[in-house]
Amino acid sequence: MSTETPNRRDFLRTSVGAAAGIAAGVGLRIMPARAQGANDRIVFGVMGAGGRGGFLMSRLLARKDVDIAWVCDADSGRFGAAAKSVEQKTGTRPKTTFDFREVLDDSHVDALLVATPDHWHALPTVLACQAGKDVYVEKPATHNVWEGRKMVEAARKYERIVQLGTQNRSAPYVGHAAEFVRNGGLGDVHFVRVRNMKERGPIKPVKDEPAPEGVNYDIWLGPAPKRPFNRNHFHYSWNWYWDYSGGDIINDAVHQVDMARWLIGQDYPKSVVCTGGAFSLRDDSETPDTQSVQWEFDGLTMVFDLTLWTPYMKKMPVAQRALDVFPEWQFYAMGVELYGTKGLMLMGRHGGGWQVFGADWDVTRQEHGLEAHDDHLANFIDCIRTRQRPNADIEEGHKSTLLCHLGNISYRVGGRRLHFDAAKERFIDDEEASRHLKRAGRSPWTMPERV
Repeated sequence: MSTETPNRRDFLRTSVGAAAGIAAGVGLRIMPARAQGANDRIVFGVMGAGGRGGFLMSRLLARKDVDIAWVCDADSGRFGAAAKSVEQKTGTRPKTTFDFREVLDDSHVDALLVATPDHWHALPTVLACQAGKDVYVEKPATHNVWEGRKMVEAARKYERIVQLGTQNRSAPYVGHAAEFVRNGGLGDVHFVRVRNMKERGPIKPVKDEPAPEGVNYDIWLGPAPKRPFNRNHFHYSWNWYWDYSGGDIINDAVHQVDMARWLIGQDYPKSVVCTGGAFSLRDDSETPDTQSVQWEFDGLTMVFDLTLWTPYMKKMPVAQRALDVFPEWQFYAMGVELYGTKGLMLMGRHGGGWQVFGADWDVTRQEHGLEAHDDHLANFIDCIRTRQRPNADIEEGHKSTLLCHLGNISYRVGGRRLHFDAAKERFIDDEEASRHLKRAGRSPWTMPERV
């Protein structure tokens, strides 16, 4: 298979490359959703066959009501290995491609699962909505704030189910905690702290080189700026370069930020300020290894703390995530803390449940909880059939990802406090900061003003 970008189809028919043409409705094919009955099998195309994509495929293959018809990746080694694993499990080998538009052209496909690098989340989601497909897209929702609003608009306009991979939205223990907080169980909550504190090894500088054989590097870059191939800007370590992502507040902490925003029932902050820097690792990455973000809401301050050089801070061990145990709170890397006038709630992310401590440091309320990967996929598949909004609807995911982007933008403009206009999703009187809210993309992988 060639590693050149495919161009056999009329690009306008299947992409948003020419905004003017799409605005005029020239050549754009909007495909209706295939009718789904309660007993029908849901046919998936998978975009992104790396670690997270492979894991989600394994969970889909554990179900009896799902078929995987396509595997798409910019690395043929990855899609080849993934297709082989599907064939071994099901007896049928899925089709493979570099170009996800082939998946969208297939009328038998009901849903697209997007597990790509972050800069490739928004555009496939919008195109899939236009093609009549429902979408499960991994967190974070976007590379930038403006993309998120386009995803919401597309989901609503084409009446698509779009679920973000923030699986804690399908964890009963988190929902029960939110209900407890909303019902006044903590009293008035005026302060929230979100943690993402762990250890990451340094990314050592390497020289640019030709892209490996079997990698369609132009498609891998997609909307990102053109640059020579470099392994630090490729599999996984792309998380710490601005062209593709936004560091660990985006890579990992968006889960905790989303949980916190759900618990406190807030949408947009009035202002944001971020401090930090590359104080410890001092490696080839661009994003901070030390970061503190403060979001101001009405009557409430939420703080996010990040470190990537603290070996004593740990995620909950994988072996404990299926057990009814609480984390070691003081050394827990992924915690959410809610400080109320009646009590303090400590919340776990990978399962782990929650506990509430009163004035005498006694536990006044608690609930165990487990991870919810399978429940989250099940909710998405159920919503494909019922057409109900999913637990992690893209609008909620957009708002949570937006908080992370706002923190990063404050950092990138020197750490000044930025005031935010929620109605316009723009900063107030700060053009420099507002320029970071949007990226046009790289032709032909551009998002139009109107989707």
